[in-house]
Amino acid sequence: MKKIISWLILTTVVFASPVFPAEGCEGKTHACRYETVRIRELPVSVQCWTFRKYTFVESLDKIRALGVRYVEAYPGQMLGGKYKDVPFTPERVTDEHIRWVKEELARRGLTLVTYGVCNWENTEEATRAYFEFAKKLGIRTLNTEPRFDDFTLIEQMVREYDIRVAIHNHPKPTPYWDPQTVIDRIKGLDPRIGSGADTGHWMRAGVNPLAALRRLRGRITNVHLKDLNAFDDPGAYDVPFGTGAGKIRSILAELTLQDYDGFIAVEHERHEDLPDPSDQIRQGLEYIRSVTHYQDFEQLLGRRNGRYHKHGWNHYGPGHFELDEKSGVLKGQGGMGLFWFSAKKFRDFVLELEFRCEDHYTNSGVFLRVPDMPVSDDYIHRSHEIQIDNASRGIHQTGAVYDAVAPSSLAFHEAGEWNHYRITFRGMRLTVELNGVQIIDWEAGPRGKVKSIAREGYIGLQNHDSRSPVYFRNVFVKEL
Repeated sequence: MKKIISWLILTTVVFASPVFPAEGCEGKTHACRYETVRIRELPVSVQCWTFRKYTFVESLDKIRALGVRYVEAYPGQMLGGKYKDVPFTPERVTDEHIRWVKEELARRGLTLVTYGVCNWENTEEATRAYFEFAKKLGIRTLNTEPRFDDFTLIEQMVREYDIRVAIHNHPKPTPYWDPQTVIDRIKGLDPRIGSGADTGHWMRAGVNPLAALRRLRGRITNVHLKDLNAFDDPGAYDVPFGTGAGKIRSILAELTLQDYDGFIAVEHERHEDLPDPSDQIRQGLEYIRSVTHYQDFEQLLGRRNGRYHKHGWNHYGPGHFELDEKSGVLKGQGGMGLFWFSAKKFRDFVLELEFRCEDHYTNSGVFLRVPDMPVSDDYIHRSHEIQIDNASRGIHQTGAVYDAVAPSSLAFHEAGEWNHYRITFRGMRLTVELNGVQIIDWEAGPRGKVKSIAREGYIGLQNHDSRSPVYFRNVFVKEL
């Protein structure tokens, strides 16, 4: 923001490859400092094989009781209820059965997202039957272990139905226990064909799950997340997440670094814990929550089929933000203008985002509680801006509440490096952390250019000019 002619802006975000690197991990494809990674909230499903002593609908009740919303079904489990003798397979279920399954899911507030591990013959009729089955049920991913080498028909159906395929790994000596086999088999194919990474089976086979995930970067379409009591032991068994040898936190960090956009499926297989390992699963889910930095946050850039979009955002004033749909990185162009999240207003919230300056003179800002839809420059007098401007000083420098409060210390990185803002607005108390250092703690109110401040409003990001653009990514907000 410059002098009195400021403009606003606020949120944006992320995607695949090395787009979310934390300090020490930028651009790395090998071991990095996983402990510094801010782990995203990855969507969790439960594989019904976990409750294989029950029918499908009985499994749904178990999954719902765990507080999980997503389901991965497997072939052969009996449907239960009035169809207790009907196995859940494309060969046996009818449209009537499918309607009933969808009703049972909806009644419990659950969504069926994945099906497998399944196999079919390498014919168009057999392949299409599974994809048609998945389409009718709204299944997003088919988890499979093909018994053939030619994936031509699989790729054809993936493109026709827009349904992902995950090549599943079981332990040695099954065909895909070695991740390199999967890499070789899917090379050059549609990116929706990838690995159905099972971290437990890798561990039993002596394959380091972290190394395997890094090798498969960008080609993982489903994950069976497991923690085992031992590594490189065919007899190793499942234990709650965080209590075994599986390095679960590091795995979640690696998936975050890859901007993985699929599900992590819980599949607890230990025979001694049957018929109902719910207690072990609850313990593991609590561990995942405890290490998830963005637990209960909302990512403000939408994403579908691996591509980010700007739905829910609007722009006021000159210029615009370019969005890299693959990485979720926003680049300011022209200006000054305001890219604001118009889908909802926020009252008390925590906002976290990353920004990068093209050079020392890059100018931008994050606007908070813009009270109304911007139709004039009046919003700059009725909302606070957290400044981005390394070249200025005091109340106009990076980290300042623009024209109001100077940062208590200079915590910004040099141009070209990513910075992290954590901004908390509760009541009128405004705190700002920059790169882990608290630099603002202020009871907000009118000051400087700001004549009034609302109790709730929109979040916005400022584009200032094209000569030294600003970049944003990983924009998350949590309402308090």
